Formats: sequence, C-alpha cells, structure tokens
Amino acid sequence: MSGFIQYMWAFIIGGMLCVAGQLLISLTRLTPARVLVIFVTAGVVLTALGVYRPIVEFAGAGATVPLTGFGYCLAKGAIEGAKTEGLMGALTGGIKSTAAGVAAAIVFGYIFALVFRPKTKS
Repeated sequence: MSGFIQYMWAFIIGGMLCVAGQLLISLTRLTPARVLVIFVTAGVVLTALGVYRPIVEFAGAGATVPLTGFGYCLAKGAIEGAKTEGLMGALTGGIKSTAAGVAAAIVFGYIFALVFRPKTKS
C-alpha cells in the first residue's frame, strides 16, 4: 500500500474505535472509566483470540494508539513472556512491554503539570 492509503486506513480504523467509545459514553450510562476498562479488556481478549493482530497489521497506529492497542500490547507481552519464561513471564511480560509508554505518560503529565496551572473542574 502507498503511504497515503496507510495513513487513511489508520485514521479510519482509529476513528471508528474512538466513535465506538464516544457512543458507549453518550448512549449508555457507562462512565468513561468503565469504557476504558472495556476497551483495554477487549484488546486483550481479541489478541488472545488472534483477531486483533491482523487489525494492527492492517491499520498500524490506528489500532495500536487507542486503548484497545494498550490491551493488545499487554496481551502480546504476556504471551511472549509465557513462551520464554513460563508462568512468571506471563505475569511480567505485559508490564515489560508497556513500561515505556506508561513511564512516558507519567513524565509528560508531570511536566505539563509544572508548566501549566492545573485546576479542578468546577
């Protein structure tokens, strides 16, 4: 595929995931926190079933950046860890595979809290 087509599919797939999340928030009584948990769990389950990997290969960042991609990364790390290190690898593999992203979120969140004046919602 050409570069433009890849970007287009990433945008479409990622957008569809975001629309699904917004619809869950807008049309149901689910809180954003529950939708977050549903999306991460769906990413893990779809990865375990072998369904999410083809989506990632097709859509790239459109499938790995949303919360389902975090679940995919957790499950992929746990599966790889279980293959190499057994039960302990299954428990630590997901943490190892997502550590950089979680650390970056914490660091950038701290930097933005220092630069800007955080306020509570009123």
